[in-house]
Amino acid sequence: MKTNLSHTLKIVVVVLLASCMAGWSARADVAATWQKNCQSCHGKDGKGNTTMGRKLSIKDLSDAATQAGFSDADATKAIKEGVTDNGTEKMKAFGSKLSDDDVKALVAYVRTLK
Repeated sequence: MKTNLSHTLKIVVVVLLASCMAGWSARADVAATWQKNCQSCHGKDGKGNTTMGRKLSIKDLSDAATQAGFSDADATKAIKEGVTDNGTEKMKAFGSKLSDDDVKALVAYVRTLK
């Protein structure tokens, strides 16, 4: 009985460690994606307090009220299709540059900024 319990416990520990490592890897990937594609305008913290963010009057994504004003579907659409205001491009489209999984991860990441 001890052998089976010990073996089962080892399996559980390995699975938990693998899950944690996958989670860390996914967070690192989305952080790298944010840094590469979003940070220059939105800033590291999502506040939009960058030269380009101020120029485009980017909304503060760390503000809970701002985040309440858009759905995950809205954020997905903005990332994939870009954002225009009166015919002026405010955010370029990333639909051809990012996978659906990358976009989904970015939306989840944005939600952590509030």
